[in-house]
Amino acid sequence: MTAMALSGVLMTGVMQAPMPQAEAVDAWAAAAQALGVLGAYKSSLSSILAMGNNVSAQLQSQQQDIKQNGIDPNQNDVQVVDFVMNQLVNKGAYVLKVNSLPFCWTVNNSPDFNAACYPTNYVSINRALVRGLNLDPDELAAVLAHEMTHGLEQHSAHNYAKAVAQYYGMSFLNMDTGVMDWNKLNALANYSIAKNVTLPTEYDADEGGFYLMTSAGFNPGGGAAAMARMSYYLTYQTQNVLEYQDSDPKKKDQENYNDHPDTDLREQKLAKMMSDYGCGHVTVKDRRDVYIDGQKLLSVDWTGDDYDNTTENAYYVAGAIAKAFHDYDSVAAWNFRTNRDGAVTCLEDSRVNAVLQAFLASEQAGARLQELVTNAYAGEASSGARSKMKAAEQKRQKQLQQAREAVIQSDAKAVKKMRENADAYSDYGQAVKALFEINRVFAAKNPENEAENFAVRGRAKAVNGDFSGALQDCDKAVVMDAKNVFNFLNRADTYRMMGENDKALADLDTAKKIKADNPYGWLISAEIYDELGQRDKAQENYQKLYALDNKYVRAIPDDYLPAISDKEYKKRLKDKAEAKKQYEKKWKEEKKNADKKSAVKKTADKKGEMR
Repeated sequence: MTAMALSGVLMTGVMQAPMPQAEAVDAWAAAAQALGVLGAYKSSLSSILAMGNNVSAQLQSQQQDIKQNGIDPNQNDVQVVDFVMNQLVNKGAYVLKVNSLPFCWTVNNSPDFNAACYPTNYVSINRALVRGLNLDPDELAAVLAHEMTHGLEQHSAHNYAKAVAQYYGMSFLNMDTGVMDWNKLNALANYSIAKNVTLPTEYDADEGGFYLMTSAGFNPGGGAAAMARMSYYLTYQTQNVLEYQDSDPKKKDQENYNDHPDTDLREQKLAKMMSDYGCGHVTVKDRRDVYIDGQKLLSVDWTGDDYDNTTENAYYVAGAIAKAFHDYDSVAAWNFRTNRDGAVTCLEDSRVNAVLQAFLASEQAGARLQELVTNAYAGEASSGARSKMKAAEQKRQKQLQQAREAVIQSDAKAVKKMRENADAYSDYGQAVKALFEINRVFAAKNPENEAENFAVRGRAKAVNGDFSGALQDCDKAVVMDAKNVFNFLNRADTYRMMGENDKALADLDTAKKIKADNPYGWLISAEIYDELGQRDKAQENYQKLYALDNKYVRAIPDDYLPAISDKEYKKRLKDKAEAKKQYEKKWKEEKKNADKKSAVKKTADKKGEMR
């Protein structure tokens, strides 16, 4: 479910008007067209990857989502999602690319069943998705790990670039041949992009999401369970034209514009991953019967209040068993035991094992499970099942280690950008992300600017409230390089956060001497003097700031601006008045539309009562 809104805007622009038909194209023209397609791909990819590595763009993605959809007012929804995302982010096995940002997310108030990962690694989660999955942590983990995989693999950027290239290519083809009208060409391009560009990445995201969520400790059956519930929800509740899948098997194979795989097929693939994860021992048949090595353990039943969750229960029973087979090399680690009721149970009492333990009790199947598990381990020596699972696990770990090594070996340009991202997060008061990014810098083999790295980490620690650690880093930065203006600026800001304004101003004076054309020395000094009530000195520093470049006028408060530039002050007042006028106009239009909708609804309700 990658965020492709940007591509829609660009592609609409590309295809708005038919281009004039060309004459027969010679070899040189064909080569030029090929280069044009390649250029479109490279340019688009570069632009979106750059945006994806921009802290301001990430936070703007979040703000735009909130502005458009609002925030889910139900705190329980938010708490469940925060729990799932924090466990995925902090415990999952994954590696961010060097030009990717740490994840952030919001549960918005949209009624559409969806989630999306933007190129900036901002995950937008619709309230309807959370409710549609019944706030189930393991199902949510599967969907959100899927979205995170889109971000980790930078699917949005690559899909966008491929889509642009495909539109260009088809446009050139039609110019050369004139074989198709532009409306049909547009439809063909959309279909091709959905099936050949987006669809393959959805399979990748399902697989990557499965291993991410299982590495974070969630139930391996969560992915298949989520698909089972999603299939029901999309077929019988939302019936969204882009997601709807007819329950009639004969109609499932009809061509459509859906860029996601059939949910039944996804369920089968995820169930197979679950089985393989558990050494191939456990399977689910007929979506309700749990088998171990071909021997039936039990059948599950419906436990929901208003929805038949039989299939989900089957996957959660099987998932807990698969996790235990994966995690433990012997039957002893399962901790088979007799409970107070005299029934056999096993494994730790946890949410992941809760459904298994409940059905073992209700079906009195604990002893049967112990027998089947014992036989399964006994047969692994000849079947090689555990060796196969371990080999697959080692392959994944090797790939992760190679990805980590690629980040560690980053060049100076990439390391500098990570440091700038860390500093940007500190600017926004997001200390955790700032420390995450600067720690990646310190892990890199090429420190780029070691002294400045300490200064940026020091400021991040200060934003996080660790002033002792912050000063240690900032002092070290100044000692290592006393000619770098940013080392003094970062320490000055740290002193300011600590309330030691005299020391902050002293560092700012040093920064001005090192590099008088750096705006931050003057700006921070002006702000501190203003806070201290020393208006003359604040005015003097704001004046120096404006003298560097009049674009810094935005940072000068209204009560100082008239004395610095009366012209700029009058312009600001005019801009504010115009903005207020536009806001009031928009508010009146929205109120008028809302009143009109309300009147229509009242009329409809009244007609309904009369009937």
